[in-house]
Amino acid sequence: MFVALLQLTLVLHVRNTVADAASSAARYGALGDRTAEDARNRAAALVAAALGPGFVQDVSVSVGALDGMQVMTVSIKAPLPVIGLLGPSHALEVSGHAVITR
Repeated sequence: MFVALLQLTLVLHVRNTVADAASSAARYGALGDRTAEDARNRAAALVAAALGPGFVQDVSVSVGALDGMQVMTVSIKAPLPVIGLLGPSHALEVSGHAVITR
């Protein structure tokens, strides 16, 4: 029971960390002097610093329109930790959004 609780805690920590990195990277990339590539690099750097290098499997950035405003979306795909930090690849996908202020 204790090990299952620890693993659930780790899963929630990884999900929250990746979600925060996606949101933070979207806000960073949406600034006036930043680009989509800056957002992609920021997301990878944040996750690598928190969970280790090589943890992120895919970071995609897109710019779209929502209610007449440009919105940057950063999506991160990472493994869902089942045993420690190991787990099925691309099982966890989170996105962060920010309005572009240019």
